[in-house]
Amino acid sequence: MAATASEAVVHEFPLPAILTNPASTPPTLITQGAEGRLYKTTYLLPSIPCALKYRPPKPWRHPILDQRLTRHRILSEARILSKCRRDGLRVPDVYALDESAGWLMLEWVQGTPVRVNINQRLGNRTEGIEDDEELKGLMRRIGAAVGKMHSIGIIHGDLTTSNMMLNPPAGQAETDNVSGLEGEIVIIDLGLASGGVHDEDRAVDLYVLERAFGSTHPRAECVFGEVLDAYKKSFKQAGVALKKLEEVRMRGRKRSMLG
Repeated sequence: MAATASEAVVHEFPLPAILTNPASTPPTLITQGAEGRLYKTTYLLPSIPCALKYRPPKPWRHPILDQRLTRHRILSEARILSKCRRDGLRVPDVYALDESAGWLMLEWVQGTPVRVNINQRLGNRTEGIEDDEELKGLMRRIGAAVGKMHSIGIIHGDLTTSNMMLNPPAGQAETDNVSGLEGEIVIIDLGLASGGVHDEDRAVDLYVLERAFGSTHPRAECVFGEVLDAYKKSFKQAGVALKKLEEVRMRGRKRSMLG
């Protein structure tokens, strides 16, 4: 959830009431999408940074439908995050929420998106990527984290290296970690996540990650197999999900050929 100075933009939009509280640090708009906005602010004390996900009202939707959808999505994400934490998967902690007002306040995860770390690593190497043990180690940690998520019955719905944070080891500066690959994988942005124990759903999740990885880090596709190897070792049903992944790939190739 970290952002560089160039990525962070001071908000220029109406804010939810929670962000106008005098005790809050003036919020910074980090990202804005079609469905919502992500702000960085503080929680209770100026020393506790947090992320606030806000889903503003959608004027093109019927007000009652819009409110129902917003309530459902806020509560669903909060429940999934709480389940993940309870079952030992590293995700942001839930601090507070107001489903009627459309906001969810989360732990601010220190670190950088995995996408940034991988691209920085690739930028520093012109050859020998397939022999980069640190990069392969990162891939294995990604595979283990995804496997843990699937083993507890959660399907992410939008797995990419942008939706994973690399939380640096204690004592290591966040800026230092951009060029390193050490740290804990934290899965973020579970707004599209759902409960699921079907191997087909797990396979589609893996396929989305595989395709996203190939388009974002084409030079590192040679080490993506490490993700799947670690995934296979992570829980009992993983092998079945990987067999389903082959079927999903076949369907994807057929769709590509048919246009």
